[in-house]
Amino acid sequence: METAAPNYLLIIGGVLFVMLNVAAALIWVERRMLALWQDRYGPNRAGPFGLLIVAADSIKLFFKQDWIPPFSDKPVFVLAPAIVVISVLLSFVVIPFAPGIIVADLNIGLLFFLAMSSMGAYSIILGGWASNNKYSLLGAMRGAAQMISYEVFMGLALMGVVLMAGSFNLREIVEAQQGLWFFIPQILGFIIFFIAGIAETHRLPFDIPEAESELIAGFHSEYSGMKFGMFFIGEYMGITLISCMLVTLYFGGWLGPDFLPPIVWFIIKVVAFLMIFILLRASMPRPRYDQLMEYGWKILLPLTLVNLMITAAVVLWLEG
Repeated sequence: METAAPNYLLIIGGVLFVMLNVAAALIWVERRMLALWQDRYGPNRAGPFGLLIVAADSIKLFFKQDWIPPFSDKPVFVLAPAIVVISVLLSFVVIPFAPGIIVADLNIGLLFFLAMSSMGAYSIILGGWASNNKYSLLGAMRGAAQMISYEVFMGLALMGVVLMAGSFNLREIVEAQQGLWFFIPQILGFIIFFIAGIAETHRLPFDIPEAESELIAGFHSEYSGMKFGMFFIGEYMGITLISCMLVTLYFGGWLGPDFLPPIVWFIIKVVAFLMIFILLRASMPRPRYDQLMEYGWKILLPLTLVNLMITAAVVLWLEG
């Protein structure tokens, strides 16, 4: 027991350190990739290849005036940005990065992930409401409807994976993909989960809660300084979380040929999905709000139910 404790604390510290730094690094990566795909210069003045732009942004956020509007609900206003960071960080505890590299190997790991991702909606709702600003409130209402709706499709899409693996434990789901990654039999569930993941993290093209052409900056219009920065740290950690879940559930997690360590395979797959998230921002137009909601309830919901019924029928047929 005494020998296990330091390793356990090391894993917790490592995951926390890596995830917070990945969120910071993605700021630079996204700018460079957007510049590459849009045929323009990215950050290229602050340090070699603009690498110091992350440090410059961080210093700016730390030293900007941390202003709280006098008309806001101050305790809730301050709490809202912290909720998104805490809920995303808690979601990482159930992800198996490699054999033996997991913070909490829960039997209900998948349900824990869904519960923590649901908590993220409170950040947007409380932040927009506590700002006492009409634009912020409208962004919060949009965000609440969007995130709660797409959580339904996300949860139903995952049930196909649960049926095939016979477990809610993420480590066991990865191990069940030894012969065949679930991306192939669950291609429809993967596409639905991916779309729902974009909506959950309110990334382009689904950045409806913060549509700057309509709502100034949406739910975080009144935020400044590090509280403003925490919303963006939460967003970048959110797309990293969704990428980790896509890899774990559909692309075999750490599984890969033996010439690379398992953790390296996991990182390569996650980075590939992060590049797809950035490419979507560079290329996709934003739909109208009503189109987004109709797309979910009229198209994705029937498809998730069809995928669930077909998967259940095939599993029963194979077992029988």
